[in-house]
Amino acid sequence: MVETRYRNMVIGKWFGRDPMEEPAAALYATVVAQARRPEFYARCEVPDTVDGRFDLISLHIFLVLYRLKRDHPASAELAQAVFDLMFHDMDQSLREMGAGDLGVGRRVKTMIQGLYGRIAAYETGLSRGDEALRAALRRNVFGTAVPAEASLDALTAYVRRQTVALAEQGYEGLAAGQLFFSEPPDPGQSGVAGP
Repeated sequence: MVETRYRNMVIGKWFGRDPMEEPAAALYATVVAQARRPEFYARCEVPDTVDGRFDLISLHIFLVLYRLKRDHPASAELAQAVFDLMFHDMDQSLREMGAGDLGVGRRVKTMIQGLYGRIAAYETGLSRGDEALRAALRRNVFGTAVPAEASLDALTAYVRRQTVALAEQGYEGLAAGQLFFSEPPDPGQSGVAGP
C-alpha cells in the first residue's frame, strides 16, 4: 500500500504535474512551521526530540485531515496528497539522518501506522470530550514525559480551538494552499482548559 502511493507519486511526476502538489506542499509547509514553533517545547513541555517533533507534526496533520474530511469527496485528493507529502518528507529526513535504505521503508511504515493510531485516538477524543482528548494527547504527544496538568490542559484547549478555527476556513482557501493556525497555547494564561 505504501509502496503503491510512492510509485504513483513518482509516475505522476514523470507524466505531468499533480494539481494537488502545490496546495498540498503549501499546507504541509504551514503544518511543519506551526509544529516547530518553540512555544510548544518551552511552554507546553512537549519533548524536544525526534519523537516529540514527529508527534506535533502528526497532531497538526490530523487537524488538517480532520478539517478536509468535512468536504469529502471533493477534498480526498488533497488530503491524500498532504498525507503522501508528509511521509515523503519523513523518508527524506530519515535518509539525511543516516538511516540505511533497508531500514527507511520499515521505519516509514511504522510511522504511518503510528499516524493512523493517533488519528483514531484524536477523533475519539474530539467526540468523547476533554478527558478522552487529554488522554490521547498525554499518550502520544508527551510519550514517556510527564507534563504539568496546566500544559496538558493548554494543549487540549488548543486542539479544541484549532478544530473550530479550521472548520471556519473555507475549502476553497485550503485547496489553494492557504491554512492558518492560531498562536501556540500558553499554560500560564488563565482559562486555557475551556471548550
